[in-house]
Amino acid sequence: MATQKSQDKWKNKRWFNIYAPKVLGGEEIIGEMPAADEKAAMGRIIKVSLSWITKNPNNSLMSVGLRVHKADGNVAHTQLHYLESNYSYIHSLVRRYSSAIYTRDIVKDKDGKELTLKMLVIASGHLADSKKSGIRKKLTEFVTAYSAKHTADELVKGIIDGSMQAEGRKGIENIAHVNKFELKKIEF
Repeated sequence: MATQKSQDKWKNKRWFNIYAPKVLGGEEIIGEMPAADEKAAMGRIIKVSLSWITKNPNNSLMSVGLRVHKADGNVAHTQLHYLESNYSYIHSLVRRYSSAIYTRDIVKDKDGKELTLKMLVIASGHLADSKKSGIRKKLTEFVTAYSAKHTADELVKGIIDGSMQAEGRKGIENIAHVNKFELKKIEF
């Protein structure tokens, strides 16, 4: 049986409508959350499927972490905290007789904001260590150059529509045959 004090605490909470960040639409209410007041809502991270926000089932393999950065009245505005591919999808890509090359790069965008990009390349066949390190080097060069030319919002849009991965794949193809070039995670 719940005590009177805990019941009163729950009754005093307010419900906030959560809005997606501008880069993902901005005007869409993606859910609700309870909080005692605006201060308690600030800084919370909400994990949501990207397809839920974009209304595109092709984006169901990615999740978005949204951080509440502004709350007023019963509205909570969010900003992008991270974008990641689902673990089950990444796990399904790595197969027998293939090579998985992971990279983690801290880069700066056009505005000078630091981002952490974790990428994954799946190449067919077992690759020699020299080829793997060559792919890592090319990938790091590409990610650094690509992010320097784009703002964080443009980078996110390029990742979601696949144009970044298509451009990066071209530079790696001359080293080894690439089956997949995917984003593992981007953190802001």
